[in-house]
Amino acid sequence: MTDVSMSRQGRRVLFRPGTVLKFVVLALLIALIVLPLFRTVLFTLQPDIIKAWSDVLTGRLSTNLFYKPLGNTLIIGVVVATGCVLLGGFLAWLVVMTNVPFRRTIGVMATLPFMIPSFAAALAWGTLFRNDRIGGQVGWLEGLGLDIPNWLAWGMAPTLIVLTLHYFSLAFTIIAAALATVNSDLVEAAQIAGAKGRRILMGIVLPVTTPALVAAGSLCFAGAVSNFATPALLGLPVRMQTLSTRLFGMIEVGQVGRGYVIGILLVLISGAFLWAGNRIVSGRRSYATITGKGGRAKRFDLRRARWPLFMGAMLILMASTVVPVIVLIASSLAPSSANLFSNWTAHYWTGLSNPSFAQGVPGIIYNADIVRALTVTLALGVAVALTGMTVGLLASYTTARFREGWASAAITQISFLPLLVPGIAFGAAYIAYLGAPIGPLPALYGTFALLVIAGTAYLLPFSVQTGRAVIQQVGGELEESARITGAGFFRRLVSITVPLAIRGLSAGGILIFVKIIRDLSLVVLLFTPTMPVLSVLAYRYASEGFGQFANAITVVILVISITATLIANRLQAKSQPWLKD
Repeated sequence: MTDVSMSRQGRRVLFRPGTVLKFVVLALLIALIVLPLFRTVLFTLQPDIIKAWSDVLTGRLSTNLFYKPLGNTLIIGVVVATGCVLLGGFLAWLVVMTNVPFRRTIGVMATLPFMIPSFAAALAWGTLFRNDRIGGQVGWLEGLGLDIPNWLAWGMAPTLIVLTLHYFSLAFTIIAAALATVNSDLVEAAQIAGAKGRRILMGIVLPVTTPALVAAGSLCFAGAVSNFATPALLGLPVRMQTLSTRLFGMIEVGQVGRGYVIGILLVLISGAFLWAGNRIVSGRRSYATITGKGGRAKRFDLRRARWPLFMGAMLILMASTVVPVIVLIASSLAPSSANLFSNWTAHYWTGLSNPSFAQGVPGIIYNADIVRALTVTLALGVAVALTGMTVGLLASYTTARFREGWASAAITQISFLPLLVPGIAFGAAYIAYLGAPIGPLPALYGTFALLVIAGTAYLLPFSVQTGRAVIQQVGGELEESARITGAGFFRRLVSITVPLAIRGLSAGGILIFVKIIRDLSLVVLLFTPTMPVLSVLAYRYASEGFGQFANAITVVILVISITATLIANRLQAKSQPWLKD
């Protein structure tokens, strides 16, 4: 082949439709996701830092630095994943496959706990169950004269309970979707053959929903082991460390190398369990539940157990949704946690600075730090929603319209990589990546730009998933017609794709907005006094003993999150009418 023909072939490949766009998107994703993680690893391999690996893994302090936190982390991950699958699976079975009363009410309430930040549930737990082990205010139950044992107030047990009640809604969503696809003909055939309900459940329903059970357990495990807020609020006061809290502590005291090593190990552990879950599912192929033959829904008749099971479900849902919200609101008005429902005052909301009350800290309306944090948080949510949806739309458009080639596969894999990275480890990676100058580029630590860039990268899997759903709604023939008439890529995207799918894009952007404003794990290491955010400020107030202020800030976050989520659900219902059924 001559040089001329090779040159022509190279130009044909380069100017093949979508090639330039693929490489632009791929470069953007590498800069946002791959380079931060790669730079973190390189940082720990520097000659003066590499000793941190031996300090963490084999050194004299390795037991306290790594192995004890690792044991606590694995216990939390396994127990929470198991509890979430059991609770979420139980509620999904009730809603999808039984005649339990008020099925729709249970279904809606079962999706709410994941909307409430985990630190909100942890704060509510402390307000109710805190005892005098570490001093300061005691909780409401101790104030009533009850003797709350240490194991229930602090440490592993409350951490497991709070995280299970937080993440089970994720398992519910996944398992309910799988149960809805179980062909009723299988159940009817078993009933005709004389099989009892328990036999049908264990022999038919559970086996065919195994992929959903494994996926739900894997995601709940990953979420639990990476959670920072709950073990920090309920475990750190009694020196119970997990990998996430140890990572935070190392960087807080300036031992950055050890912190980055722990972060890398945390990523590897989380990724390994997610990979193992995928391997378990992919190792078997007998999960088909949707066939060409239709079947009507078949529900188990609970008979006398209908109302007892309904009451059991509502008890779980009330404990995970209604009770925490009521406790947080009451605590933001009560003079102390011990007197939760008496002598309410609006000082923590509207009070001026008074040296004789709350150590002179003004209410959140007049607190300059909190007002600034609210402004920064809202601006951060809007900015990350816009940038995230823009990058996500570009990535999903590229992989949907130009599927051929290794570049499209690489874009898909890289865009979902943040799912394997715990938030606090991702925040640490961005400190290593942009916390110091890179050539002519200045250090971004402590700036709004760093928060936006890190938030955009961390939430990219959600924005890509939303973008993919949006692209699938728009027929390719519309863009093809515009391309034939000479319209360029950006003209087609702005004039056709975005207007036709604006509701779906808006809903996706709002959900990203909600995720970032209530996130603590990602931003806790990026927080600075000059660039505060509400979630970290609530954590700081709680850590310093100002529980009422922490709870009041958390109520503000809840109101914003729930309002935005309801708007997003309404937009999704209008853009996808089948959701109304």
